[in-house]
Amino acid sequence: MLPNDGRVVSNFVVQALHNEDITIYGSGKQSRSFQYIDDLIEGMVRMMDTEDDFIGPINLGNPNEFSILELAEKIIELTGSKSKLIFKPLPHDDPQQRQPDITLAKNKLGWQPTIELEEGLPRIIEYFKEQRS
Repeated sequence: MLPNDGRVVSNFVVQALHNEDITIYGSGKQSRSFQYIDDLIEGMVRMMDTEDDFIGPINLGNPNEFSILELAEKIIELTGSKSKLIFKPLPHDDPQQRQPDITLAKNKLGWQPTIELEEGLPRIIEYFKEQRS
């Protein structure tokens, strides 16, 4: 994960670690589902281990939703940051909700994510702290 990859989690964490303003587009009430990489890899391995006649597609996302505002506030709390939240207009193509349906992954692969946001965020924060040193 790169500090400037344009993804919301890495953007917010890096901004918080530098005590920079965190930009939220719209009200921040739009929801997203976040997944830790270990869960994705486990799902991919299970997909590769299925019988040859099953080729997918299959959704390996995390169905637990959090608002962008909740994410920003949680990152500020976990980093002890002095960052302020700055609100900007919501881009017209920004979806209000993203929540994957993992029913097929549960049924076909016996898979579902196990690392929730509260567990994954401290790991990501620590990773970016180490990158700064």
